[in-house]
Parts: sequence; C-alpha cells; structure tokens
Amino acid sequence: MSLRPRAVVVHRRTELDELLDRHATRGQAEFFLRTRGRTLAEVQARHDAAHQARSAVVGALPTEWAVAQVERDDLSRVLFAPEDVVLVVGQDGLVANAAKYLGDQLVIGVDPEPGANPGVLARHDTGSAVRLLRALGPDAGGAVEWEGLTMVEGRLDDGQRIRALNELYLGHQGHQSARYLLTAGGRSERQSSSGLVVGTGTGATGWCASIAHDRGGRALPGPTDPALAWFVREAWPSPVTGVDLIEGRIAPGEELTLTVQSDRLVVFGDGIESDRLTMSWGQDLTVGVADHRLRLAA
Repeated sequence: MSLRPRAVVVHRRTELDELLDRHATRGQAEFFLRTRGRTLAEVQARHDAAHQARSAVVGALPTEWAVAQVERDDLSRVLFAPEDVVLVVGQDGLVANAAKYLGDQLVIGVDPEPGANPGVLARHDTGSAVRLLRALGPDAGGAVEWEGLTMVEGRLDDGQRIRALNELYLGHQGHQSARYLLTAGGRSERQSSSGLVVGTGTGATGWCASIAHDRGGRALPGPTDPALAWFVREAWPSPVTGVDLIEGRIAPGEELTLTVQSDRLVVFGDGIESDRLTMSWGQDLTVGVADHRLRLAA
C-alpha cells in the first residue's frame, strides 16, 4: 500500500511573536518600537504576510495529503520521511537551516514578502508555490522541475556528522586562535588561525565571498557545481605553525582533514552555532562534498 503524502511546512517565529514574548503586551511592544523609530503596524504587516503565506500554501495542498507544521527551532527533532514535500515559508536563511536535516525530499522555498529581487533559495511567491503544489497532485502527474544544490559535510572520527548548505566553520567556538594539523591536496601544515570556512557554491555569495574578495577575488564554485571552496582565516606564522596552506578547492572524492591540537574546537553549519559538533585534542575531522544534494524546486 502506498504511503500517504505529507507536506511539512517549515517556518520561524515572527518578530511580533518574539516582541510579545519579551514585552508581554502589544502596548509595551509598541512603546519599545516607538523608542527606536519604528511602528507596530510595520511589524504587524510582516507578521500577517507570513501567516497568510502559510495559510495559502496549506490551503492549496491536495486534500489527501497530511500536513505538519514545524518551527525552525524544532527542526532537529523532526523525523522527515522520504516521501515528504518540505515547504519552507520564510527567507533564504530558513531554507539553509532546514536543508541540513533533509535527505532527498523536494523543497519549495516560499518568500512571504517577495520584492523586486526574488530570493536565491526562497525563490517562489505564494502564487508560484500554489501552482507547484497543484502540479504535484495525483491528477497532474505529481512532478516538478528541481535543481540539485551541492552541500558540504563534516565527519568526525567517532562517526558524528554535520551537513550545511552554505558553509561549515571549523575552529574555536569564540573565533579565537585554534591549533590543528591541516591536510589537503596531499600537503599538510600545522597552523594556528581563527578557523576555516568550507563553502559550497550556494554559500559563495556570503561568508566565502567576503574572504575571497579580500584575497583578490578568488573564483568560487556555482550552486550546482560538485565542488567546495575552503579558506583559512588569519593564519598566524610562528616557528611551529605555517601560513602556506590557506585556501583551495575540494572536488568530489577529495577531502580536507583537520586534526585537532588544542582544546574543544567546534564545527557548525550556516551560522547556527547552537547546533554544533565539539572536537577534542587528537580527533580528526574530514570535510568533503556531501553524498546528496538539496532538491530545490526550480
């Protein structure tokens, strides 16, 4: 018997939700905003747009589908099924937040406040998303076009893994000096630096782009290119640490290895420091192209 399709609607709490949590009443929230030159009406409009977008996509689902709604902070506790369709209603960053917990599920990124420039990941407005959902219905063939976006994966020698759509950061939790042995491209070097950033083509417009620009505009991969770019941040030269092995690319089948030589380094993805792996002295972390890609509706 075929499984019942399920739509998982991913969203995050709005600014209004957070203001009411902090200030208890709308009056106090309005006073707080007014002291900063803002209005409650502006925040309310964005709150309403987010809820209306969620209601629109849920209302467009085929009647035989199940529906689950998940806040961003609960993503790590959700068991996604292979047949799920994931509807991310929010900005580009929310799509990246969800991607690390997914397998081969189809993802539709929905921007609740589309402007003149569409998002890179949340690339659909509500109307476009509704048309995609109708195309997934049993009477329309049940398929849409999608792109496979490369992801980066880090694997500790104890079996723990972490994935990211934009980039992984490897280093000290407080971005202070981290000591390690770096091995890449058949070369090894002991280093002391403020960490490494290993990014995909999707992340090439963010953190990696900033580092590449400072180094003369290094070429970065595109979102669907099966390759990663990596950069060492602020490597420190000393009698025992070098600064020669500070950037490169990782192709499929290639890896970068970091052997920890200081206390409690971390690795986290896409800026979510609370969801991280902690590395102890002597542990090895291997980084490469992830086995699967994010299936993002075109």
